[in-house]
Amino acid sequence: MSVSQHPVALRLERQVGGATKLLATVMALPLIDGIFPALILAGALTYPFGILETGLLIFGGSATVAVVLAEMDGSPRERMRAIALLGVVLLPAAAVEAALAPTIQTVLDMAVFQRFAGLVILTVAAKTASARVGEYLPRPAVIIGLGLVASLQPAGAAVTFVADPGLVLRGAAAAGVGVGFAMLVAALGPVLQESVDLDLFRFGSAVALGMLALSVLGLMPTEAPVALGVLCVTAVFSFDPDGASVADGDTDDDGEVAAADGGDANDDDQDDQQSDDARPSPFPIEEESRAPWL
Repeated sequence: MSVSQHPVALRLERQVGGATKLLATVMALPLIDGIFPALILAGALTYPFGILETGLLIFGGSATVAVVLAEMDGSPRERMRAIALLGVVLLPAAAVEAALAPTIQTVLDMAVFQRFAGLVILTVAAKTASARVGEYLPRPAVIIGLGLVASLQPAGAAVTFVADPGLVLRGAAAAGVGVGFAMLVAALGPVLQESVDLDLFRFGSAVALGMLALSVLGLMPTEAPVALGVLCVTAVFSFDPDGASVADGDTDDDGEVAAADGGDANDDDQDDQQSDDARPSPFPIEEESRAPWL
């Protein structure tokens, strides 16, 4: 990519091409790979902070930020319009998967599947952090498929449709958080493009994904927004409002300073010379030292 060499976005860019298609693929990838349903089954949307973490890290994330800032053309309003159109498709799809998740849960051993859900988040975090590491890791869809097979309970299982309107709303809300985050990044694009270190934000997002995976695995308190805190700290450290002006104006500013210093130094030398000339000398000048007849 032109600004940030994001591993996930680079791989998808070679396949789909075009900034809008690339953004649609990046934001819809959790629905396609099964990451979002896996998080729903693992209970990631149980708490309000879980909705924010899922929306910001899964649907938003560093790949979405990199595509919006580095690849999308046009004015902020045009970018926001394209993201809003994407949200019209993304939110209903997330709601449908959230509606089907409890039905799938009736035939699964959730204790086993939860481990695979945490493993797939760790895989996404590793792929986000390093393209070289990601080459040796399986695709998230493969891990989720293995988790479904390992946790399936076929003996006496009966697939019954379970409706949970609250879970549907939470699933749509998580997708809405991701879409809203992308629109905010697009609205602040002219400022963020010059002030955000995308690679630093990418590594911080990978760490936040790792914290989310630990919460899903039960190694950290689920109700504690640790991943959200890591993401907020990452956003603060990757934002440098003075970096753009310094980077763009280093040469000119230094040149001007050097010229100014040099000019001041020359002016001081000239002033010193003029003051020396105006100051009466203790020694007689040449005309006065000669005899009058000479």
